[in-house]
Amino acid sequence: MADERTGTIEIQVDEIGQLFDMLDPFPFRERDLDKDAEEYIVSWAREFPRNAPLRILIHLPKEEAEDQAARDVGPALARYFQYRAETTSRDLKELFRVGRLSLAIGVAVLAVCIIAGRIAVRAMGSTELSVFVSESLLLLGWVSNWRPIEIFLHDWWPIARKRDLYKRLAAAKVELAPR
Repeated sequence: MADERTGTIEIQVDEIGQLFDMLDPFPFRERDLDKDAEEYIVSWAREFPRNAPLRILIHLPKEEAEDQAARDVGPALARYFQYRAETTSRDLKELFRVGRLSLAIGVAVLAVCIIAGRIAVRAMGSTELSVFVSESLLLLGWVSNWRPIEIFLHDWWPIARKRDLYKRLAAAKVELAPR
């Protein structure tokens, strides 16, 4: 459950280990977050305004709250979401790298298609066939730029939003609420 006015994401667990992937061999503080727990936290975080600070309130039994693992959960969550922000940033950089390469190829193909179309018109005259060939080459040239245009206009936004959300979650204040 989440409190929409305060940016608080509430989680109820019986033991703190439920938040983390039990198959992960690393020590508690470096463990990956359980996929269901991550999905729950991220989905609630998306519900809040992008500029709202976040708080994660974990309800758990009193004896669990006194355990060292419970006291380490804040830094563990911050480390996990910081790692996710960094990997998402690398994904974004890779997308832009692919976009730049695709754009270079697309512009080169467009230039070749424009030149080939003009050569076809000169070689065949202003016939229907030469216009067809010229227009087809021009179309091919523009279609070759479809992917870079898609990358630079649309594809990067969701990745940047996800990265920013992970950064907000890494900065979220984590509180324990013993019950």
